[in-house]
Amino acid sequence: MMRTFRGGLLIGLAVAVLVAVLAIVYEFYDTRTLKRTVRRGEVLCGVNKGLPGFSIPDDKGNWTGFDVDFCRAVAAAIFNDPSKAKFVPLDASERFKELQSRKVDILSRNSTWSMARELDYDLYFPAVAYYDGAGFMLPRSRNKETALDLTGSKVCVQTGTTTALNVADYFRANNMKYEEVKFDKLDDVVKGYDTGKCDTLSADVSQLYALRLNLSKPGDHMILPDMISKEPLAPVVRQRDDDWMMIVKWTLYAMINAEELGVSSENIDEALKSKKPEVMRLVGTEGNYGEQLGLTKDWVVRIIRNVGNYGEMYERNIGEKSKLKIPRGMNQLWNAGGVQYAPPMR
Repeated sequence: MMRTFRGGLLIGLAVAVLVAVLAIVYEFYDTRTLKRTVRRGEVLCGVNKGLPGFSIPDDKGNWTGFDVDFCRAVAAAIFNDPSKAKFVPLDASERFKELQSRKVDILSRNSTWSMARELDYDLYFPAVAYYDGAGFMLPRSRNKETALDLTGSKVCVQTGTTTALNVADYFRANNMKYEEVKFDKLDDVVKGYDTGKCDTLSADVSQLYALRLNLSKPGDHMILPDMISKEPLAPVVRQRDDDWMMIVKWTLYAMINAEELGVSSENIDEALKSKKPEVMRLVGTEGNYGEQLGLTKDWVVRIIRNVGNYGEMYERNIGEKSKLKIPRGMNQLWNAGGVQYAPPMR
């Protein structure tokens, strides 16, 4: 009898240990980010450690920027509360690995969408938030007009980015010589350029506008008009997590469609009374698109009321209402001369 009891006890302990192990494995490998996010009560968002206009904290730890606002839009769609977005600053070298290891739910950090990044890191870029391209910044005193005038330059770049590859391709394609000066951290890249360790700095053009603000004499430096690469900047999520990917993708598309339809944070209450079919589908008075995403019927209303449409997000952070004043250019809507385009909600 005692032997039977002991045998049963051992079996029970073994089952308990197995259940505990399976629970840990499930929590680590479970791809249902939306359920974990709701259970946690906040969206963990990986952002740049400090890039004016895109993601930067003030001295009290309050984050602002284009990428920051996008994360707040996702939080607004889920919780109706943009403050439920929590920001985790990440270096370029660690951003994808930290997303893989589930330190963050989404990466909204001026990251270029490329085939290798999707395949090598098992990640997915749902949609392009900002169309950009690599470019060059240099002292005005160098009197250069185009990138073709940069032969013999010493070019500062950051490791772990697509910039170094773009610069190498450009100079090789044009039979130009240059000296590459690499730094691991972005702050060191800027410092190296500002202190004369190189005479040219290369990065995405949007980033150059931001970095110029941090120089000792911003007005002494110019950004050339050339774009030498395609840099589609997009939020990033893990693969095989379709429910979460759809929410991230359609949050961006909802903001773009809202701008196209003229729906903004200033007139969202009027939009709720609209009888136009496209507006009704957007704000949830017709159709069940929110429920299909696992959200509420008014999920887009939550986004627009709390964060605004795409144009509002752009202008206050990096456009004419900001210190950067980056022209919309390619990021203008498709019907206003740009390439920013969202599939219809229907």
